Amino acid sequence: MNRYPRDFTGYGPTPPDPHWPGGAKIAVQIVVNYEEGGENNILHGDMASEAFLSEIVSAEPWPGQRHWNKESIYEYGARAGFWRLHRMLGHLPVTVYGVATALARAPEQVAAMKGAGWEIASHGLKWIEYKDFSKPEERAHMDEAIALHTEVVGERPRGWYTGRCSMHTVEIAAEEGGFAYVADSYADEFPYWVRAGGRDQLVVPYTLDANDMRFATPQGFNSGDQFEAYLKDSFDMLYAEGVAGAPKMLSIGLHCRLVGRPGRAAALKRAVDYMASHDGVWFATRLQIAEHWAATHPAPLAERPSAMSLEDFVAAFGGIYEHSPWIAERAHALELGPTHDSARGVHSALTRMFRRASEDERLGVLRAHPDLAGKLAAAKRLTVESTAEQASAGLDALTDEQRATFTRLNQAYVAKHGFPFIIAVRDHDKAGIMAAFERRLANDTATEFTEACRQVERIAELRLLEKLG
Repeated sequence: MNRYPRDFTGYGPTPPDPHWPGGAKIAVQIVVNYEEGGENNILHGDMASEAFLSEIVSAEPWPGQRHWNKESIYEYGARAGFWRLHRMLGHLPVTVYGVATALARAPEQVAAMKGAGWEIASHGLKWIEYKDFSKPEERAHMDEAIALHTEVVGERPRGWYTGRCSMHTVEIAAEEGGFAYVADSYADEFPYWVRAGGRDQLVVPYTLDANDMRFATPQGFNSGDQFEAYLKDSFDMLYAEGVAGAPKMLSIGLHCRLVGRPGRAAALKRAVDYMASHDGVWFATRLQIAEHWAATHPAPLAERPSAMSLEDFVAAFGGIYEHSPWIAERAHALELGPTHDSARGVHSALTRMFRRASEDERLGVLRAHPDLAGKLAAAKRLTVESTAEQASAGLDALTDEQRATFTRLNQAYVAKHGFPFIIAVRDHDKAGIMAAFERRLANDTATEFTEACRQVERIAELRLLEKLG
């Protein structure tokens, strides 16, 4: 099947109510990345020194050499920055993204994390780039990271974030099977489910914007007040949406060697204190958010349309366009994917095939529709969909006079145009349908053909919305 894996729809215009605990208007999730001692270094068996995320923004890797300045900047994060963040945030639920080899070199810091009740998720075996790793090599590193993490922390990680990941990362993490969530995504403001590694895996997306890493990137934050303003603006927007009835999640990303510096830490403290001063704010670990989401919004049980076989797809959607299963057959061959696993996604695929069809084929679809309140309805020989639609407008409960009027109009319309009068009856009441019938009878056939096709597409949309929600 021609399938496209990316999802550009997500929750669409009406995201779910997360039902945050206590009726919270926003969930605020703080991550402290602990990478110091797990970065690229020839002491760690790597080919070159680290070049990423430090005060030396333009640094380049030094092949085969240690980089004293880089090493000391990372050491600052462990020796000073971590402890400042721990003093500042120790009273809050925090998630640590812990690089396993860094945690193994940080017994005091790990004890402090555990003492504060912080969640320690896995940030991989080493803080290195995985884009060029083969899938077996990356899986081996993940297995080693889990084993080392368990030794050092005393329990396996329930969350995973590689960061410098590959296209295989989420699938490998899902295949491993032990993670309540994977965070290698920036695609949403809510957790969401993906089908990966043969199972439904919850993704709790992370952030690269409300993140102190931008102190170490070109055109990033230049001073603490810029970071503070950005965090407050992000919070204010999401909090206002929560007050209006659409609560969201705010992720904040921190690094010990970056925001742990005094001039930046002061700005972080002001921002966090500002958030805490509001009512209805749920500070939570990522694991708490994942467990809440899985309980409140479990993985969907229905089969995804884009994953259906041709036979199942036609069985499910072959009747959406009246007695025209060939439309579903052709739609199944399109480039479908997760973004089509919704009512309007399927409608888009089916309607493209209807519009692409020849005029004779579309005329056949029009002629497959029954007359309104006609003989088939009287004989109870309509499709289930048509029966429900006509009943919704009261066309199953006509007076003798009304039935005679519909019969006269049906006959006149078909005699003039060569196909039945078609209207999306769920959009109208009985009087509106009758008025449209009288008005459209006077149109020329080309105009009515175009209008009938439009109505057929609308009928299909309404059927799919009822079927899939």
